[in-house]
Amino acid sequence: MSRPIDFSLYLITDQNVLPPGRSLPEAVREALIGGVKCIQLREKELAPKTLLPLARELRGLTREYGAKLFINDRADVALACDADGVHLTTNSLPTTVVRKILGPDKLIGVSTHCTNEISLAEKEGADFVTFGPVFYTASKAAFGPPVGLEKLREACSQTRLPVFALGGVNLPQVDNVMACGAYGVALISAILGFTDARGKTRQFIEQLS
Repeated sequence: MSRPIDFSLYLITDQNVLPPGRSLPEAVREALIGGVKCIQLREKELAPKTLLPLARELRGLTREYGAKLFINDRADVALACDADGVHLTTNSLPTTVVRKILGPDKLIGVSTHCTNEISLAEKEGADFVTFGPVFYTASKAAFGPPVGLEKLREACSQTRLPVFALGGVNLPQVDNVMACGAYGVALISAILGFTDARGKTRQFIEQLS
């Protein structure tokens, strides 16, 4: 059974999109001040021994601002820093296996790109999914062409899980994706790519309210 999800803005990190001179903890703090309540640490290129200190730093920040922290793929790092959960990809261990590792109280999100993947995530006990890319974005180009709003609508209508629209979602598209039944939006560069991450976060939260 999925657990309650109390955030509509899911901020995913990528150090490669940060403005020059801005560190990831600095950018995350700005977004947290802006009101984001969930961060996914997604720095896939970092080795575990480098990722863990960063995860612990973000764990401290998210606790300070009353937000959740998810670790991309690494259940071991999530446990080591006492994160709120993990986010899995299509190449990760199955959700059922990760649930045994994490226990019943942690949250598990899953990246999906089609309704079959959503159905599997729901069957295996995920708590929420991201779905996309809904619109074109360079960071998700490897996953194929954008699925578009109609596929998003179909995906949302066929699951009880919260669905977060991912991929190229900017402020003008928020109303459209929410009208399709999305629970919220998952963002990277739309917030972290700007010097004013705090202000951008506030704009998205206001649009989602």
